[in-house]
Amino acid sequence: MKHPLNDLNNSTGRRSFMKNGLAVAGAATIGAGLLADSSSVFAQESSGSLSKGDAAILRFLAAAEILETDLWQQYNELGGIQDAEVPGGSGNSVYTDALKVLDGDMDQYIHDNTDDEFTHLDFINAYLTAKGAEPVNLDQFRILPSSKASDAQQIGRLTSQT
Repeated sequence: MKHPLNDLNNSTGRRSFMKNGLAVAGAATIGAGLLADSSSVFAQESSGSLSKGDAAILRFLAAAEILETDLWQQYNELGGIQDAEVPGGSGNSVYTDALKVLDGDMDQYIHDNTDDEFTHLDFINAYLTAKGAEPVNLDQFRILPSSKASDAQQIGRLTSQT
């Protein structure tokens, strides 16, 4: 029979992990943006391990980041700044012009959010890998069609903007 205090200790540990781990992850994500090649830095860390439950929580967060990245990537293809930092699409002038009516800096906002979502995803998956856990890859579920708007990449999607 399980002792009730064991469950209490486990939930306190999980709560502590979420509170402290996510605060550290958030701070590290900000710092990661300052590094030129962050993927190699995170890949070097391999000490320690994650509990099965902690790894599952991080994989869930990585899956959410993949979905967010897919959404923002579609916005960026049509209305964001087109550059090598966030590749894909060439911008749709009709869409971009309409966004500029709302906010003259909307293309920069979309671009920066898209870049941030890629960074979040890359960080969480790199952390999982560094701790010996499986990273998340949802590519097998990219079955939705892309927007039919001109300049949208015609690739499989996880989310639909249409």
